Amino acid sequence: MILYRNYQPGDEQKVVTLWNNCLPYDPINLQRFRRLVLLDANFDPEGLQLAFHDGELVGALYAVRRRLPMIDTDLENENGWIPFFFVHPEYRRQGIGEQLLENALDFFRKHQRKNIFFSSYAPNYIVPGIDKAHYPEGESFLKKQGFQMVYPCVAMDRNLVEFILTDEIKALVKEREKEGYVFRRATDGDLYDLIQFANTVFNPDWGRAIREGIPQGLSLERIFVAYHGRKLVGFCLYGGYEGVPERFGPFGVAPEEQGKKLGKILLNLCLHAMRSEGLHGAWFLWTGEKSAAGYLYKKTGFEITRTFHVMKKVL
Repeated sequence: MILYRNYQPGDEQKVVTLWNNCLPYDPINLQRFRRLVLLDANFDPEGLQLAFHDGELVGALYAVRRRLPMIDTDLENENGWIPFFFVHPEYRRQGIGEQLLENALDFFRKHQRKNIFFSSYAPNYIVPGIDKAHYPEGESFLKKQGFQMVYPCVAMDRNLVEFILTDEIKALVKEREKEGYVFRRATDGDLYDLIQFANTVFNPDWGRAIREGIPQGLSLERIFVAYHGRKLVGFCLYGGYEGVPERFGPFGVAPEEQGKKLGKILLNLCLHAMRSEGLHGAWFLWTGEKSAAGYLYKKTGFEITRTFHVMKKVL
């Protein structure tokens, strides 16, 4: 008989152990689980659905809603997210995943959520969507439960061992500087404008990554900004998510400034700084393969390492 219940204190190691048994391409340790789940301001024990057989954890599914606004007072009251789910290989196809999901949907209904996503949750997503190549059973499960793909996204990596600032980039920097553009590392005086720029022009999670990352050890030396006169027009950084130095991003240029290769300059300056620290690689989890950023990354030597599908179910 399968016992279903919510998270209780003391379940942490059981969840981590089963996680690593079920999701070999996305292993986690207790420290990351604590940071990404238990210490998340949006964590609600009622949302972490668990399945046990004879006292052994055999399945888990995490449902989360926003309890702390990402920006202003926006709680995204119609949205809910499922950042992860898994069932022990020996207990699959027995209806456990379906029941865990149904329990999670009851949780979402209780809180009047309508749009349920796998797994584009911010701030503490594990992966941006389902990886069909590595977890075909997971994608099949979501589809059978009424989830539909919203859009694909890709993770990319670049080896930095032989990275150099080319003469082309150096000349491009000089050309833009003659037009009044400035490219430099961030200072304290940039922070307010930078966070507002990230929040309003792009994504509140980007502003949060900067605002929370710096007190947690993100160095201003790892943040590059671009100005035209006194106007902030672009930025990029590395080491902002989970304190991982090789993790690049976020990165953006004001829409009205695109086409001037400012992004190309910022990206190359940032990669050069990463190499100067002795880093051998740069990677990120989420961009559109056919977006302007996606094309820029490819031209700069990044290669696609994984493909994800963001999925959605409407209640």
